[in-house]
Amino acid sequence: MPNSKGLFVGLLTLDLIYLADFAPRNNQKIVATDYTVAAGGPATNAAVTFSHLGNQANILGVLGSHPMTQLIQGDLANYKVAIADLEPSTSAAPPVSSIIVTQATGERAVVSINAVKTQASNASIPPDILQNVDIVLIDGHQMAVGCAIAQMAKAKNIPVVIDGGSWKTGFEQVLPFVDYAVCSANFYPPNCHTKQEVFAYLSRFDIPHIAITHGEKPIEYLSCTQIGTIDVPSIQVVDTLGAGDIFHGAFCNNILQSSFSDALAQAAKIAADSCQFFGTRRWMQSNL
Repeated sequence: MPNSKGLFVGLLTLDLIYLADFAPRNNQKIVATDYTVAAGGPATNAAVTFSHLGNQANILGVLGSHPMTQLIQGDLANYKVAIADLEPSTSAAPPVSSIIVTQATGERAVVSINAVKTQASNASIPPDILQNVDIVLIDGHQMAVGCAIAQMAKAKNIPVVIDGGSWKTGFEQVLPFVDYAVCSANFYPPNCHTKQEVFAYLSRFDIPHIAITHGEKPIEYLSCTQIGTIDVPSIQVVDTLGAGDIFHGAFCNNILQSSFSDALAQAAKIAADSCQFFGTRRWMQSNL
């Protein structure tokens, strides 16, 4: 079993997840058929996955001391994810996401506030945060901290992965230090309108390995001038929530042991498996 140490930089939320026949329309009340609560955020779910696969995971983000943070702490403790709190003294409520998953299709509707109101400064970074770290993932929700961590990791020859779920202002300052850009089909840097333009944009930063995921469609990648695609397993979808985050956590595990294309393929299998279960945690219970 692997036993690597990963640092995951970004968003910590509390996710309230409902399974329902459909999302409500205006002025409509519906009754959910299932419900779960979990810590959320791209970097957080990736950290949980990385830990589940036999590694040590540390999430660097803003948590604070609001009573609701106990739910986040409890969930992450259950999955053996350590928390490095950038703002431990804040009493502000953590970001909360409300998610409705449509039972028939697995599609989800999300309302969230992300980390816009909880941005931390570089001064909050613990001095020894990269000690014995083997890989870093940055989701862009704590951009100033992420940029500083990326530079520090580069200086220590620690590989840096970005979760490019969507373009966020400031990513251009992180990209020069990135080894693996793993992006979604919704990731469009400035003046980019096609996937070819996205690949060209990222390549200008000398990022050696770039991939773009397309949900259930094949993954496109560019690895040291080698272009390729990877098929995604076909499954009966129950819930797509967090699949991209799980993909990134699995990728961080696999890239420490495999080639870029193999790591992408293995991560796709794990993410597809997770989509066969409701919520972001139950897939792990089936693989104990």
